[in-house]
Amino acid sequence: MAIVLGIDPGSRITGYGLIESSSGKLKYIASGRIKVSERKDLAERLGLIYDGISEIVRKYQPTEFAVEKIFVSKSAASALKLGQARGAAIIAGSRQGAIFSEYEARKIKQAVVGTGSATKKQVQLMVKSLLALSELPKEDAADALGIAICHIHTHFSLGLINGRDRTLSFSRGRYSREGDKA
Repeated sequence: MAIVLGIDPGSRITGYGLIESSSGKLKYIASGRIKVSERKDLAERLGLIYDGISEIVRKYQPTEFAVEKIFVSKSAASALKLGQARGAAIIAGSRQGAIFSEYEARKIKQAVVGTGSATKKQVQLMVKSLLALSELPKEDAADALGIAICHIHTHFSLGLINGRDRTLSFSRGRYSREGDKA
């Protein structure tokens, strides 16, 4: 059994979702959003994200956590802020001893919906269905739950969930172990 925390970082809203995996079966634990005011300075916002994720990790004790990789599109400033929020979340999770993984957005959508070009609404609907939720989760929480689902499906199918080989990474459509040539 493993408890996986998915994190969808953002400079204003950071989504989180926790799922328990046992023999490939998914059980919803909790999800939500950490909201920070744009009126606060950057350091304070990052501190609130760090504190929020730290509290979630202490409360639920996930063994592993996963975060979406940054996709740089139009604004370098937005990507930088996202990277800082992502860093605060990663440090919070790893300081508590949870093992870190990251996935590209297309990989997450493919694992949850079946296509890497899925819309946010399609992700929400599939997350609701896969976890037998009574209500549609908010976008940020659904994305975070999708990240956790992607992590569980990827690692379960490779026999890596909860304690075996932790050095596997996914890049450019290929899996490789640390030390292997990609």
